[in-house]
Amino acid sequence: MTSRRIEFGYNPPTGQRGIEQVNPRSFLPDLQNVLDLACQHFSSIWISDHHQMGERFRLECWTQLTWIAARYPGPKLGTVVMSNSYRHPPLLAKMAASLQYFSQGRFILGYGAGWHEEEYHSYGFEFPSAKVRIAQMVEGIKVMRALWTERPANFQGEYYKVKDAYCEPRPEPVPPVLIGGDGEKYLLRAVAEHADWWLPYSRRLDLLKQKTEILKDHCRAVGRDYDSIRKTYTLTVYLSEDRAAAERRAGAATERENPVFAGDPEGLRDYLEARIELGFDLFQLVFPDFPETTDIRLFADKVLPYFR
Repeated sequence: MTSRRIEFGYNPPTGQRGIEQVNPRSFLPDLQNVLDLACQHFSSIWISDHHQMGERFRLECWTQLTWIAARYPGPKLGTVVMSNSYRHPPLLAKMAASLQYFSQGRFILGYGAGWHEEEYHSYGFEFPSAKVRIAQMVEGIKVMRALWTERPANFQGEYYKVKDAYCEPRPEPVPPVLIGGDGEKYLLRAVAEHADWWLPYSRRLDLLKQKTEILKDHCRAVGRDYDSIRKTYTLTVYLSEDRAAAERRAGAATERENPVFAGDPEGLRDYLEARIELGFDLFQLVFPDFPETTDIRLFADKVLPYFR
């Protein structure tokens, strides 16, 4: 087992179970009950960012994150990941600085170029090419960092600008910027140039190795120390003492290019170890059986101690 410190975050849902369509109030007590348990075992809480996924009940990312920040003062707080397109970056810089103040420095900004075209159109956002969205994301990071570190801030780009702008109180510390995604030509170049942390998609191990090698190539090209980028990994986990039972719950999801884990605690330890060997040291975990907590308790009892 590695001697590096390995951390685990919990990624709760923002809805989407279906039962909220009948009883919208059911989600809130379920969420609080699960977070009461998760915050005893996980070092960070992460919220995903979508306004809609079809017609299903879904809560907005930032609002849910601030609700969690106020109620749970221990864990770090992150987004997996916010779409640059959905919030004007100078405003998001102010939002992040304010949350950093209220949370006493616990925020990590997970950021991405966006991908869900239907959602963009439904909410009236333009959906340019991936190349343009990534360029907008990069510029968004630059303008936010200017606002976080300069007084006053001035930035003039192709997509965003600020002039004599103040973001007081400036965040202390400046939030790490995690870039999510693993597109090989443009996205991983942006990671090499601008990310403090990196979050690829959940991939089969062979594909994940390929992505890390391409990121290394980009880092060499721009003169960046590859090891200076923290590697994180989001994984959906179906966990049971009975491996076959976990696999039945997961169904065909384990066969996809973006797989889930389905198995027993020993199998999960091995699965994580293979990714730790690639340099990943923070895992944001999704447990689909929410609001049931059997799998979280099993993880805390049989997997977490192994890495501590």
